[in-house]
Amino acid sequence: MGLKQAQVLILLLTAASMAAVGMADKTISATQHWNSGFNYTDWLAKHRNNNTRSGPNRIIVGGSAKWQFGFNYTDWAMKNGPFYLNDTLVFKYDPPVDNSSHPHSVYLFTNFWSFLNCDLTRARQLADPTQGGGEGFEFRLKRWQPYFFACGEKNGLHCNQGLMKFAVMPLFRRWHG
Repeated sequence: MGLKQAQVLILLLTAASMAAVGMADKTISATQHWNSGFNYTDWLAKHRNNNTRSGPNRIIVGGSAKWQFGFNYTDWAMKNGPFYLNDTLVFKYDPPVDNSSHPHSVYLFTNFWSFLNCDLTRARQLADPTQGGGEGFEFRLKRWQPYFFACGEKNGLHCNQGLMKFAVMPLFRRWHG
C-alpha cells in the first residue's frame, strides 16, 4: 500500500470510528446496521462507559509504549477512543542524552492535509525533545475541533515513516446522575 493510500485509509477509519460512536446511543443494535468483519457491538460496549465517567480523563499517549518511533498511534487512537472535551493527553518520551539519542517532539498541525503529508511548515511545536521526560508533556483537548498530532523530528521522518502521528476529535461527555 502506498503512502497516499494509507493516508486515505486513515481518514476513512477516523470517519468510520466517529460514525460508530454516533451510533452508540441508537436503540437499534449495531449489528443490525453494520454487518462487516469489524465487531461494532463489542467496540461500542467497550467504549460506552467512557461517556458516563464523572469527569475528564488523563490519557498517556501510546499507553505503556509511550511516544516512540515505529508505534502505530493511529491504531492506538482508534482502539482507545473516543476522547472527550477536557481530557488531557500526556506525551511521555525520553529526553535526548547525547548525539546518538533519537529525540522526539510534539507538533500540532493546522489542517488535515498538512497532517497527512507531515508538512511541518505551518505546524506548531507544542513540546520540544526535553519536555517528554518525567511526568511528560500534557495537552488538554479544550475545543470541539479535530486535533492532528505528530512528532516533528528529522524534518517529518518520524511522522512519515515512524507512524508517530494521530488525530482525535473530542466528543461532548454526557453527564449522568
